[in-house]
Amino acid sequence: MQLLRNDVERILKKGKLDVALLEVPPKAEMGDYAFPCFSLSKKMKKAPAEIAKDIASKMKASGFIRKIRAEGPYVNFFGNWEKLGEKTLKKIAEEGGRFGSGKKSEKMMIEFAHPNTHKALHIGHARNLTLGEALSRTMSFAGYDVKRVNYQGDIGPHVARCIWGLMNLKEKEPEKGKGEWLGRIYAKASTEAKNYNAEKEIRETNKDLYAGKPELLKLWKKTRKWSLDYFDEVYRDFGIKFDRFYFESEVEGPAIKLARELEKKGTAKMSEGAIVMDLEKYGLGIFVLLTQDGTPLYSVKDFILARMQDKEYKPDRIIHVVGSEQELHFRQVFRGLELMKSPIARKEYHLSYGLVNLESGKMKSREGRVILYEELKEKTIETAREITMKKNPKLSKTELEKIARTIGLGALKYDMVKVSPEKTIIFDWNRALSFEGNNAPYLQYTHARCCSILGKAGKPGKYDASLLKEESEISLLRKLSSFPVAVERAGREMRPHYVATYIYELCDAFNEFYQKVPVIKAAKEKAARIALVDSVRITIRNALNLLGIEAPEKM
Repeated sequence: MQLLRNDVERILKKGKLDVALLEVPPKAEMGDYAFPCFSLSKKMKKAPAEIAKDIASKMKASGFIRKIRAEGPYVNFFGNWEKLGEKTLKKIAEEGGRFGSGKKSEKMMIEFAHPNTHKALHIGHARNLTLGEALSRTMSFAGYDVKRVNYQGDIGPHVARCIWGLMNLKEKEPEKGKGEWLGRIYAKASTEAKNYNAEKEIRETNKDLYAGKPELLKLWKKTRKWSLDYFDEVYRDFGIKFDRFYFESEVEGPAIKLARELEKKGTAKMSEGAIVMDLEKYGLGIFVLLTQDGTPLYSVKDFILARMQDKEYKPDRIIHVVGSEQELHFRQVFRGLELMKSPIARKEYHLSYGLVNLESGKMKSREGRVILYEELKEKTIETAREITMKKNPKLSKTELEKIARTIGLGALKYDMVKVSPEKTIIFDWNRALSFEGNNAPYLQYTHARCCSILGKAGKPGKYDASLLKEESEISLLRKLSSFPVAVERAGREMRPHYVATYIYELCDAFNEFYQKVPVIKAAKEKAARIALVDSVRITIRNALNLLGIEAPEKM
C-alpha cells in the first residue's frame, strides 16, 4: 500500500496539493485513497465538487495508480492491483515473520504488571498483563527500542497485614501454591483483624518491618520469594520476559531522603507533621510525600523510580500501564516532577485502562470479593476444553489439553485487548470462546484453515499474481498490504487494539474469499491463490503474535 501511496503523493505534490489531507475511503468501491477538496473551496471560490472535477481532469494515472476519478467533493485514486498484488505477495513471502515491521529511533520503556507481593493476582491483572505485553510487542515490531519493566510493591501495610496473618491465624502452610495461598491469608487477615481489633498490631508490624526487625525480616524474605515465584508462573502464561524488576523496597530509603530535601528547598512543605506538595492551584489537591511517622508514600517513591529508570535506560518515553483509578495520582506525579524542574516530566505517560467485570451470576470468587486470575484461567480453559471435545471428539488427551490451553488463553487475552484501553470490559466465556465473530477462536481457526488448505495444496511454486482479479481477491490483497500501516499506527498511538481490529477484518476478508472462489480445485489461478492463502497465514500469525496469542496449525 505504501507503493501506491507514494505515487498518489507524488501526483498531489506536483499539483501543489497538501498530501496531509489524504484519506482512506470507508469503502473499497470509493478507491484506495481519496483527496478531499473542502479546504480549497474558500480560496478557489468554487464548490468542492467542481474543484474535485478540475483536479481529476488534470491528473494522469501512472505507476501503481490504475484510475483517478472525481466523486462529489473527493478525488479518488484506484490502485493497479495486478501490479500491487504481485509486490504484496512477494514482500510477505520474503519477509515472513518480519512482514509488517518497521524502524524507529526512539527508546521506549513500558512499565506494567505491578503486582503487590503477599497478595493474589486478580482479573484486573490479566488485562494489565495482556495490554502491557501487547503494547510492548507491537511497539517493538513497529521498530521502537522497547524495554519492559515491572514495579512491584514488596513492602508496606499490605505486607504487614499478611505477615500479621501468618503469625496470628495459624493457617497450615501448603506444599504447593504458596504464592496464591499468601493472597488468601492476606484476605482473611483483612477480615479477622477487624474482629480482633488488631489494626494497631498491624501498624506496629509495618514499623518493625521498615526498621528491619530480624525475625520479621526473615519471614518477609521467605514469603516475598513465594510471591515472586508465583508471579513468574503467571508471566509465563502471557509470554512475558521483563528487562528489569523494580521494587518499593529499593526506593524507600532514597524516597525519605528526597522528601526531606524537597521540604528544605521549599518545593514541598511541612503540614501537621507530614511533608506534602501543595498542588491545589493546579486542581490536584494536596500530595502527601512523607507521613507523620516518617513513612514514604507512593508519591515520593515514584519520583525516585523515575530517576532510576531515566538514569539506567535513558528512554525517550516512559509509559505506565496502570488502571484508570490512578489517573489523579499520575497527574500529581507528573506535576510534581515539573515543579522539581526535572526533564523526566516530559517523558512520562500514563496509559490508563478500564475495569474488567464478569457477566453477573457466572462465577463467584473463593474470596467473595474479587475474581482471582487462577480461577479465571481455569474456568476459561475448562470451557475451551468442553467446546473442543464437542467439535473434535477424536483428539488424544494430550492434543485436547494443548488445544484447550491455546484456545482458552487466546480467548482471555484477545477479549482483554480487542477494545480501546479506556473502555470497561464485561468478560463472558461463551462470547469470548465463540468460533464466530470478533473473538480469538475465530481468528485462530482461520489460521488453522489456511494451514489445512496449504497442507493439501502444497507449495505454490511459480504463480502469476495478475490472475487474482476477483473482487474478493483484490479485497484480500488490499487488506494484506495495509498490515504495516496498522502496526505503525498501533505503535505510534500506543493502541494495540488497532492490531486486533485489523486481524478480525483480515479473517473476514479471507473467509469471504474462501467461500466465493476455489483454491485447490482452481485451474490457472491455483498457484496464485495458494500464494495468497500462504500470505494470509503469515500475516495472521504475525498479528496474533503481537497480541501474545498463539496461532495453532490445527483445531
